[in-house]
Amino acid sequence: MHRLFLLRHAKAGWAAPGMTDFDRQLSASGIADAEALGRRMRETGLIPDIVLCSTARRAVQTFDRVASTLFTDAPRANYVEKLYNSDATNYVAAIRRAQPGRALLVVGHNPMMEDLAFALPADGDANAMRLAAAGFPTCGLAVLRFDDPLAALAPGTGHLQAFLKPERA
Repeated sequence: MHRLFLLRHAKAGWAAPGMTDFDRQLSASGIADAEALGRRMRETGLIPDIVLCSTARRAVQTFDRVASTLFTDAPRANYVEKLYNSDATNYVAAIRRAQPGRALLVVGHNPMMEDLAFALPADGDANAMRLAAAGFPTCGLAVLRFDDPLAALAPGTGHLQAFLKPERA
């Protein structure tokens, strides 16, 4: 079994005058959400061994904050520029090219995360249908399971195993 974790970056603040969208930082609630999600992932055994992360500041900060509560020894993130201002096709290509592993975490942006979470599960996947109705919030994590290695990733070949939100105490 192979797993793909699709993590939408946590809540970011608005761009300040003169700041680009690329440089937007996490808000205080985004930082807290990312740390809470990392704890939930650890508690439920959702531990990736490979990480692909957008180079946008808010995505990098999301991974850093999740990693701070998830890992004792975090895997090195592979920063992929094309995950910033791209489409689902480029996300699939990056996932297929990633180093082989059993569990891959992708930290990126909407609408690509939502597109993949809906396109990759098999038709009729009840969990995917529930996700579609609820949307894909910031710091949401879709956990998809595949029988084949992720190098063979294709629409309709997976199953949405879980969807986590960063519930804080």
